[in-house]
This record gives sequence, structure tokens and C-alpha cells, in this order.
Amino acid sequence: MDFFITQLINGLKMGSIYALVAIGYSMVYGILRLVNFAHGDLMMIATYGAWMLISFKLPIGVSLGGAIVITVIFAVLMERLAYRPLRKGGSETTLMASLAVSTLLQNIATLIFSPQNQAFKLPDFFSKTYSIKGVQLSMMNIITFAVTIVLLVVISLVIKKTRAGMAMRACSDNMAAAQLMGINVNNIIVFAFSIGGVLAATAGIMYSGSYTSFSPDMGFMIGIKAFVAAVIGGIGSFGGAALGGLVLGLLEMFFAGYLPSSVTSYRTACVFLILIVVLLLKPNGLFGKSDERRS
Repeated sequence: MDFFITQLINGLKMGSIYALVAIGYSMVYGILRLVNFAHGDLMMIATYGAWMLISFKLPIGVSLGGAIVITVIFAVLMERLAYRPLRKGGSETTLMASLAVSTLLQNIATLIFSPQNQAFKLPDFFSKTYSIKGVQLSMMNIITFAVTIVLLVVISLVIKKTRAGMAMRACSDNMAAAQLMGINVNNIIVFAFSIGGVLAATAGIMYSGSYTSFSPDMGFMIGIKAFVAAVIGGIGSFGGAALGGLVLGLLEMFFAGYLPSSVTSYRTACVFLILIVVLLLKPNGLFGKSDERRS
């Protein structure tokens, strides 16, 4: 039972990270029908930003907050410089552009820093571990759960209660009609990318803080898995992306924990197998809606 609870905690932690990144995917896809494969690399940018600011001996709150701001700036520049000029070129063009941006960001980080893993050390407070009836619960796990819940609640309120959130939903339903109603679509797209940047930055810092290391390619595979989570939940659906991330994290950790060690190295393959099964049974995901614009 202790092992089960430990895997449950690890699965919820990883699922929380997938959920935050998947929501960013869904927001952008919901408006632009763009699968932004460079979204996961925002995690890497946030971690390198936090690492550099911490090395300057800045307070930890300032360092982490500054890293999130840097990531949001990169997310907005990504949209403005790489995707907006190609917006009329079709989904295939922007899809290829997102892969190019991802490769570019990873290579720039490799050239500036190193392809090797770097140590990511937060203050000792974050590394504390508590034992509850034989189950180890780290402070980073507690922080990850708490931050994820708070962000999900805040983003949900923003989307449902604010003018920008309502405009975002209008653009997602019908961008042309939203423009005719006077909504500045470009501003709403920047808003969506900014929120996605905040979520990806937070996920990247929590992930690196839990595993105490990072590298230029750290965000790519996590981003791919988060995309899988978004598809499982129903890409374009806020709640579906969050639930898909949690489900994927739990399945991945239980797969790694309970199956023989000889096959646990194939847990990434398990993720894509789950995707294939879901697409065969429910092509639009668990909570997705049929969309004739989806390719």
C-alpha cells in the first residue's frame, strides 16, 4: 500500500506538470488551430532563466518570478515573429514553423550553455521531505499540487468571468464572427500565448526543482506528452486538458512502477499507445467536440 500511495503521489505530480503544459496547448489550438510543438521548450527557457537569476544571488521569489516574465516575453515573441506572419499559410505551415522554432530554441540553448545536464538547486526549504505513515512526501510535491490547483482555479475564473476570457472563447468558437463583433483577435492570441507561457514556465520550474537537473531538450518530450494529454482530454477543452494530464501522469507512473523492470524503459511508448487507443475509440478525445476545421 505504501508503494501504491508513493506511485499515486508521483503520478499526480507528473500529471500536474502535464496538465499545466497541456492547457497551454489547448488554449492556442482552440483559437488558431495551431499545434505549437515549441510550447514545451518554454519550460526549458524558464528553467535556464531561473538558474541564471539564482546564480546572481537574487532572492528566490524574484528569481522565479523573473524567469516566468522572461518566458512570457519569449512566448509573445514566438507568436509575433514566427506564427503571425504565417497565419494565412494554413495549419501545415504553422505546424512546421513550430517544429523549426523548437529546434532553434534547443540549439541556441546548447550553443550558449552546454548540451550536458545542469544542476538546478533550489533553497533547502524546497528539498525537505516528510514521512507520513511510511510514505515520503517532499516539499516540492506539496508545492506542485498546491500551485497547480491555484493556477487551474485562477485560469478557469479568467476564462469564464473576465472580458478577455469571454473574448477568447468567442475567438475559439468563430474567429471571423469575433472580429466582426469588434474583438481584437491579435490581442486575444497574445493573451493566450502569455497564459500558456506562465503555465509552461511554472511547470518547467517545478519539474526541474523536483528532479534537480535540466538540459536544453528537457521540454521537448514533456511537451509531446502534454500534447498527448491534451488530445486524450479533447484538445481545445480546458477541463479535458487538465484531466488528460492527470490521467496520463498516473498511468505512466503506475506503468513504470508495477510492470517488470525489463519493460519500464518503454513507458514513453506506452504514452503513445494510450493515444492511439483513445483516438480509435473517441477521435475527439474524452471531452472534445467535433470540429470540421480540425485536420
